[in-house]
Amino acid sequence: MNIVIASDLHGAKKPVERLKEIVEREKPEALLLLGDLLYHGPRNDLPESYCPKEVIRLLSEMKDIIISVRGNCEAEVDQMVLPFSCMSDSNMLIADKKRIFMTHGHVFSFEKHPDNIDVIMQGHTHLPVLRRENGVIWLNPGSTSIPKGGNPPSYAIWDGKKIELRELYSDVVISCLEIQE
Repeated sequence: MNIVIASDLHGAKKPVERLKEIVEREKPEALLLLGDLLYHGPRNDLPESYCPKEVIRLLSEMKDIIISVRGNCEAEVDQMVLPFSCMSDSNMLIADKKRIFMTHGHVFSFEKHPDNIDVIMQGHTHLPVLRRENGVIWLNPGSTSIPKGGNPPSYAIWDGKKIELRELYSDVVISCLEIQE
């Protein structure tokens, strides 16, 4: 299964345009969005190219492959303008025989999650993370629009054999982890 994973878009048009280019190139079966899609939130500066209405349009064009969870910046009005579900605190899916738990990170997290999962995906911190701990893969794709800790804007891609954290604009691989059977 081919999956693109992104988080913390925060209403920034340019990063979402780039994400759409990646989706068009990779032709994933799913685009997993880990929350904070339209609003920048009171703790963040306004991101460059902030334009939530354009982000709505761009995401709507990819609605058929999007699986999303609610971030701490989502509001009920976001669900009114987006044509896919974005208000669940978590989601579970199975890809390549792996049980994946998706969350934003403000309700559930790497520290607080269900048992019996193979992969935990969360956003929220804007810091990219890719590691295996006690047999579980932990992934945070970082932020496409407001990266923190000196990191570049980033996303992740899952091709069934490996997960790669990549820089958003250059596609340079930041980190790679093999998916074990």
